[in-house]
Amino acid sequence: MPHKRSQCWYFVLGFLVFFSPSLFAAERGVMAREGIIYISPNTSAAKLSNISRGREVTVLERAPGWVHVVGTVDVSTTIEFGDEEQNDRNVTGWLLDKGVITTATPDGDKVLFGEAFDSEMEASRRGGRRGAAQDAMRIYARIAEYFPTSPLAGEALYRSADIRWQIEAEDQATRPSAKMRDPALHIPIDEAHMKQVIKKFPRTKWADLAAYHLIDNKLCGEWEAQAKCPEKEAEIYLKYADEHPQSPKAAEALYKAAWRYAALIVIYTTDNQPKKADDSSARALSVAKKLITQYPNDEDWSSRAERLIYMVQNKILTFGNNIE
Repeated sequence: MPHKRSQCWYFVLGFLVFFSPSLFAAERGVMAREGIIYISPNTSAAKLSNISRGREVTVLERAPGWVHVVGTVDVSTTIEFGDEEQNDRNVTGWLLDKGVITTATPDGDKVLFGEAFDSEMEASRRGGRRGAAQDAMRIYARIAEYFPTSPLAGEALYRSADIRWQIEAEDQATRPSAKMRDPALHIPIDEAHMKQVIKKFPRTKWADLAAYHLIDNKLCGEWEAQAKCPEKEAEIYLKYADEHPQSPKAAEALYKAAWRYAALIVIYTTDNQPKKADDSSARALSVAKKLITQYPNDEDWSSRAERLIYMVQNKILTFGNNIE
């Protein structure tokens, strides 16, 4: 005769097997607006929690004008660097059936993208809504997850990673280690989300842009008037431009390489190394001219390249104190 505990486990396993197909088929959605979860489908009922934009819900059932959900909500009021999972809990209750976007919602990807962009603009506005950047970051990520074949998926995943990168980069810049010359001594920005963009959307504009962000972790802090940093950084930017010629950042990468060679003119001249200074001058001119030739329509960077060429040819300092 089986032990009672064994019989109990058999019952649990049987329950899971019997009901698991319906559980896996549960409708899932994303909040495109902030909502309130009530204990019952009535606005006069007790409020269980607020649920913010970009949060996921699992739909249990529907009633006229209402949806019964399990929703992920914030326990705390702040979210640091996208690590919101540490502050989450699930709440079961009723939401007004407004703003729950599922894969069955007509143009759901576009609706979410519009909401994410609106939140992103709100975050950039002085006095904008608190947490708007994190809202945008979450919603963009959900678009790529819920609508992976959407024409907006690649851009959405990149924008989510970009917002996260900016938040972490701003924090990193406040740390004393950020000024240290050796980039290996810096606290690196998390590359996982940018690498996910490159992996999921290879050979696209969004992969090119994600790869450009990764350069940040390879840059020195203070150069301390040492040639090693600008030499290495110029090589990194040149390599990027060679490997990503169609990137929206290719012209910028070439300019940053040319500018570093121009800076080396000053450093080598100060170190009394005229031959290396002349070589750096030639490299600065060569890269700047390459930029103008390859990207003539990128007026921002091609015009800056023209200016750089003028300064190098006329021996105007481009680095340090340029007042003579």
